[in-house]
Amino acid sequence: MQEAQVYKSNALVEASYRLSVAEQRIMLACMAQVRRDQPLSADVFYNVSVADIAALSGSTSGTLYSDLEKAALKLKRREVWIKDFPNGGNREEILITGWVDSIRYARSEGRVRLRFHRDMLPYLSELTEQFTRYALSDVAKMTSSHAIRLFELLAQYGSMESREISVEQLRDWFHLEDRYPLMADLRRWVIEPAVAQVNEHSPLAVTWEQRKTGRKITHLTFTFGPKKPTKAAGKAPRKTTEKRKDGKLSETEIQALARPGETWEQLRARLNPESNRC
Repeated sequence: MQEAQVYKSNALVEASYRLSVAEQRIMLACMAQVRRDQPLSADVFYNVSVADIAALSGSTSGTLYSDLEKAALKLKRREVWIKDFPNGGNREEILITGWVDSIRYARSEGRVRLRFHRDMLPYLSELTEQFTRYALSDVAKMTSSHAIRLFELLAQYGSMESREISVEQLRDWFHLEDRYPLMADLRRWVIEPAVAQVNEHSPLAVTWEQRKTGRKITHLTFTFGPKKPTKAAGKAPRKTTEKRKDGKLSETEIQALARPGETWEQLRARLNPESNRC
């Protein structure tokens, strides 16, 4: 049986919105049920249950029922802001709409049934270009909504292996508004936990670094690629710190030594402690 896949238009991947992890799981589980090769109707209900969420996330938390109920109640009121270019032109408009048209919660069954909002249909079905696809299992175990968003933004770039995002743009996409105004707080509470979870739960290995414009940090560069397969048992592992004849590690070798959430600056400093000595 083919693994459940999520399809989103790139405009939706780069939309501005805020959903909790529980809300994200409901939406993604329902999106994974959409047939990409068939028209999507606003009249069709999609189902997700506590059992589905538990199986996807591997969670055995006793709060799954209450989390699903709270998420169902909030989803009806959640907004998403999508940049739109009517009729394929150059004039940009912002579409402000909801995720779902209606949502039903069966408390006794721990089950949610929802219909997507009509405005969402073009961004979820009959996608032939400018869309992002990934396996639902790639994000199912993440417990950070920012990690899910970051993974999507990197998956959108496919094999390009690097993506630079302005801090201002990231704040807009994550719909942070006035939260974490200091870069230190944004890094501590948003970026580092998100990178750590992408590294832990997804098929990607990610490192990141900051770029300044003048004295201000204005951009973040994420370097990523598929994780290396685990070596077969019985074979002696090759020393990861082995250097080339010129005494230097390649960028790929350096990236492979990164710890979850570690920036390029921290990684280089750890691998080359002598460079930090006066």
